[in-house]
Amino acid sequence: MAVRVALTVAGSDSSGGAGIQADLKTFAAFGVYGASVITALTAQNTQRVSGIHVVPADFVTAQLNAVFDDLDIAAVKIGMVAQLSTIEAIAAVLSRKSPKHVVLDPVMVATSGDRLLSADAVSALRERLIPLASLITPNLPEAAALLGDPVASHETAIACQGKRLLAMGARAVLIKGGHGQASESIDTLFSGSDVIALPAARIATKNTHGTGCSLASAIAAGLAKGEMLETAVRSAKLWITAAIEAADRLGIGHGHGPIHHFHRFD
Repeated sequence: MAVRVALTVAGSDSSGGAGIQADLKTFAAFGVYGASVITALTAQNTQRVSGIHVVPADFVTAQLNAVFDDLDIAAVKIGMVAQLSTIEAIAAVLSRKSPKHVVLDPVMVATSGDRLLSADAVSALRERLIPLASLITPNLPEAAALLGDPVASHETAIACQGKRLLAMGARAVLIKGGHGQASESIDTLFSGSDVIALPAARIATKNTHGTGCSLASAIAAGLAKGEMLETAVRSAKLWITAAIEAADRLGIGHGHGPIHHFHRFD
């Protein structure tokens, strides 16, 4: 059987730990062929983002059309979208091509704290991309920003936010708990009427650059291979936890270093 193909639509990270580079590493780690559409070039390392060069929306469209016209795309992962016109371009192509699986990671702020999504694009993200998504994967601050709420800190508030995000049109929501303070990092999957808690021990490391990108890509890889959503999410959660545990072995950079995408092969 031919290898499955997953597409990442995201920004480039010149340090290799997040964005397009992390997504392609993740796809490879899961045995999925990765294609890419670049929405922005970033000058960044493990400490900061020093520059962003946004790819014109018409060229984003050209990249999307080139990939979809030739490759059999089994799943799409969307990360950094940068600006309003880029969101419109992505939404137009996805509405026309109707891929089976779309995993949307609503990237707004880098691990370093630098903003990666313009304020005027947030409403377009809500209105144009979320309704096209099979799954959205916000962390606690991103879920709050999408809803205009304070950051939730207890289960009842997170459950309320998950249901409200579902009402925006996504078929499922995974609220990531990595920004919490408890001894466990609990991700919560909302799918229809089901609410599934996915706990993992919180790992003491500063090397978490690219965690959100990679988790979303791991889920997309599982969906591309035909896994059910819950199975893909659980598998991705186990893999990302191990990748964070192994991150300190890499020793890349002087800030928030990358996770270890290929920890299985050490």
